[in-house]
Parts: sequence; structure tokens; C-alpha cells
Amino acid sequence: MYNNLPLQDLLALTVRESSSAELLMKFPTIKDLAEATEEELTKIKGLGQSKARRILACIELGRRMYTAPAKAIQFINSPQDVYDLLIDMTLLDREKFVVVMLNTKNHVLAVDTVSIGTLNSSLVHPREVFKMAIKRSTNSLVLAHCHPSTDPTPSNEDLEVTKRLVEVGKLIGIEVVDHVIIGAHKYVSLRELGVM
Repeated sequence: MYNNLPLQDLLALTVRESSSAELLMKFPTIKDLAEATEEELTKIKGLGQSKARRILACIELGRRMYTAPAKAIQFINSPQDVYDLLIDMTLLDREKFVVVMLNTKNHVLAVDTVSIGTLNSSLVHPREVFKMAIKRSTNSLVLAHCHPSTDPTPSNEDLEVTKRLVEVGKLIGIEVVDHVIIGAHKYVSLRELGVM
């Protein structure tokens, strides 16, 4: 019933139609609206604190439904498993680089955040990537990071960082199985691309 309704019509079910039109002028996409604060919303004519909170609650419900894992991910057998495990990263507004540590049966031992911010070789240093992996006696690991631009196409920096970490992994005996780049509703596996 609601899945084909335009965003303005959906908003009009929550607030007055005139307010929904003004909302979309100020916040043209659902992402813009999701980043709005209560204070910003109450500046829209016809929106008081109660309606602003109702909108924010609806957005939070949607966010929780979207990021709720369909199942508990305990094993990594494919890039899709990595994406499902880390789906909350699709909502981040800056890059986050994590390491998924696996045992000999690809069971997830832990997920460790290495850096938050722009991905570059100084932030993603092999020492930081492999420190916890060594402590946890990790057999192999999967690298993963998100692109807030929502386009998971790998950059040259992504490829360089991956190559460097694969080489270090070989030296210390911890295989880097894949590097999954997460975008909005999609991902790219560097292993599947054949670049590692």
C-alpha cells in the first residue's frame, strides 16, 4: 500500500501536506531528512516539537529495521556474509575501516575497528590491522570499509592499502581473505574483482 507512495505523500500522512512540501524543499532526500535535527525540523512552518519527534521516531524505526540482521552472522563464507554482518556501516557519514577476524573454520572471532575517517595508508597501518589478529590467534581475516558516497567502487588508495596488507599477512602467516567495500544497498569484493 505504501511502498509506491512518493516521499512527499508519505510525509503528508505524518504531517500536514503544506509542511511536507516545505520539508522536502529543505531536505530533498530521505538521507537529508534522516540527518535533520529536531531543532531544524521545528523551524518548518506547522511543525512543532511533537511532530518533529514523530518524524525522527519514524526515521529511527526505519533505520533499525534496515540494520537489523536477518540472522546472527557467525560464519563468513562469502562477501554477502560480510555485508550482512556490517550492514550498519551503510549509514555512516565517514569512512570506517574494520577487520573481521576468523578462525580455521571461518567462524567470526571478533570485528575490530582500525580507523574512522579518510582511508589512507597512514591511518590503516599494518601494525594496527594485525595487532588484535595476532592476540586472538586469528587464522585469517577480511578487511572491510564503507564509502559514505554510497558508491563502493574501489579507489587507487583502496587497492594500494589492500595490496600492502595482503603482503604483510603473508609474512606473518595470517591470510587476508578479502576486502569488502560497503556502499548503500551494495558492496564490492576485491577478491571477486580479481585484484587480490
